[in-house]
Amino acid sequence: MNSIEKYIDHTLLKADAKKEAILKICAEAREHGFMSVCVNSCHCALVSDALKGSGVKTCCVVGFPLGAMATEAKAYEALYCVQHGADEVDMVINVGALKDGDRAFVESDIRAVVNAAHEGVPGKSALVKVIIETCLLTDDEKKLACELAMKAGADFVKTSTGFSTGGATPEDVALMRSVVGDKLGVKASGGVRTPEDAERMIAAGASRLGTSNGVKLLG
Repeated sequence: MNSIEKYIDHTLLKADAKKEAILKICAEAREHGFMSVCVNSCHCALVSDALKGSGVKTCCVVGFPLGAMATEAKAYEALYCVQHGADEVDMVINVGALKDGDRAFVESDIRAVVNAAHEGVPGKSALVKVIIETCLLTDDEKKLACELAMKAGADFVKTSTGFSTGGATPEDVALMRSVVGDKLGVKASGGVRTPEDAERMIAAGASRLGTSNGVKLLG
């Protein structure tokens, strides 16, 4: 197992996050060697510049936190992020469309973001993590969301935004891992606050942890 810091996407997604706070988490990520810093897309260039040369990746959220934007808007936001230095993009699925059983729409919505992130900028490709918002889904819907993310060419599935009715659970992480196997990464996000939480998520199959408590997770 990698050391815990290489699992951590050090995250600040609050609406009132000021530049000073964004730069603080970048400094913490550089100091501790976290995998990435995850922010809203307006901070993409700031974070990319602050992390330059550190090996820490810039991760930006797309269609956040509801996922209910037009597909074209999500794809443009993903393209904008890659153009401004993002190495990874965490997109939110259209939860309502999934619950309607509209598989074709959900897959095409994800694929549009994947295409923008993987191929939209010549010579640069960003990973795509698909946030399925597990707290709003049945187990069958969680499985379907993971299957559609795989079909659409995503790189990861992710449990939660942290802005809905619940966050990651070991049970959901294990369920998602059972669907994607070793083909995709699984990111546990929302409510990962202690070293014990982190250990439980990793044991269940998480390959990445989204948390605003990255430094605390180091123990």
